[in-house]
Amino acid sequence: MMSQQQNDLITLTGPGTACGKLMRMYWQPAALVDELEGERPIKPVRLLGENLVLFRDESGRYGLMDRHCPHRGADLAFGRLENGGVRCSFHGWLFDVDGQCLETPAEPAGSVLCKNIKQRAYPVVEKGGILWAYMGEGEPPAFPEIDCFAAPDAYTFAFKGMMDCNWLQALEVGIDPAHASFLHRFFEDEDPAAAYGKQFRGASADSEMPMTRVLREYDRPIINVEQTEYGLRLIALREIDSERTHVRVTNQLFPHAFVIPMSTEMTITQWHVPVDDTHCYWYAIFTSYGVPVDKQKMRDQRLELYELPDYVSRKNKSNDYGFDPHEQATETYTGMGTDINVHDQWAVESMGAIQDRTKEHLGQSDKAIIQYRRLLRQEIEKVTSGGKPFMFLDAANARSIQGPATMDGIGPTRGWEMYWMEVDVKRRRGAPWAAAVPSDIAKKAPHLAAAE
Repeated sequence: MMSQQQNDLITLTGPGTACGKLMRMYWQPAALVDELEGERPIKPVRLLGENLVLFRDESGRYGLMDRHCPHRGADLAFGRLENGGVRCSFHGWLFDVDGQCLETPAEPAGSVLCKNIKQRAYPVVEKGGILWAYMGEGEPPAFPEIDCFAAPDAYTFAFKGMMDCNWLQALEVGIDPAHASFLHRFFEDEDPAAAYGKQFRGASADSEMPMTRVLREYDRPIINVEQTEYGLRLIALREIDSERTHVRVTNQLFPHAFVIPMSTEMTITQWHVPVDDTHCYWYAIFTSYGVPVDKQKMRDQRLELYELPDYVSRKNKSNDYGFDPHEQATETYTGMGTDINVHDQWAVESMGAIQDRTKEHLGQSDKAIIQYRRLLRQEIEKVTSGGKPFMFLDAANARSIQGPATMDGIGPTRGWEMYWMEVDVKRRRGAPWAAAVPSDIAKKAPHLAAAE
């Protein structure tokens, strides 16, 4: 358990909060690149409790600034994109991507008022199909050279979804290896060959056994957690028999992302981004190590559940997440369909808008959550004292963080420690773009890197 003050410290991210100061020292997903396609590339954005407007000017530059005009507060999200910026529809004041006022046309000829007006604005870059904003002070950090950023556009697909809850409880479901055996339990297994784009529905590496069967039949994993140069590595072991063990390796990427295997050929890198204290978006980049991603198929699959323009799930609190008692008795553990995003959304939204951690009782299976919270508090304190936090990277350090390794496979009960690394390296060596041995494995098993 923790006190209410401790819970507030690690959950609240608005302006002036300690955790908010930490989050503003990292690049934050602000929108998908797809959201600014079309004839009018401008949209309102709420991020870390701030109301902003995101746009692309005629030359292709992206801008993100306070949503309300500094003249008299009109909404710039309804402005006109012209003459190198956004023009307020109220009096015609014009702002460029840096927030500089370029024109105040209602003022007398020769007025220099515009030179003294600057709207608060944040830098924006495009990476991995996502538009990223830096909302902190000073120079922004470099991006780590992890797989989802290293892969060419053809090998990645980006998407997002809204959750009506605090960002932290949404993140914590992704670093909880035990929940998959229950929340995502299926009573019947699909043909793994038909599992493209569906997590937990394929076969584990080196096995014909569907992941769904493994998770269903072996529900007491041994969980190992270790701190890494990028956050935490989680290894969940499910012993099938004296010869075989199911090994699943996932990662927490500080501050608010995780990297997990989707299938033998694809991973998911996912960020849980505070909209405000009671809402968040998950942003995911799906990365393929084999053939290019079928983006249209991936998009169509997800649009069966998520409704545009706000990427809100069609199954939600208002309709009990599609709960069907008959299905719960015969097909799925939750009775909420086969899309695991719905399962996760129900779990984290059912905790309340901000989970009351003063009432929780953690066990051995929660060791990753305990360790992550400890790391989060440590970095909040560091930033509060004026320091630079963990994973605030310069260019040299960014190049040193590759991977991270992640996999799902059935290997030897004795020797699993090396097995998962060998599987990841084998997959990478067949990829046309990936670092053959990522930095976290190269440091842990130098002989695998030497084999290059």
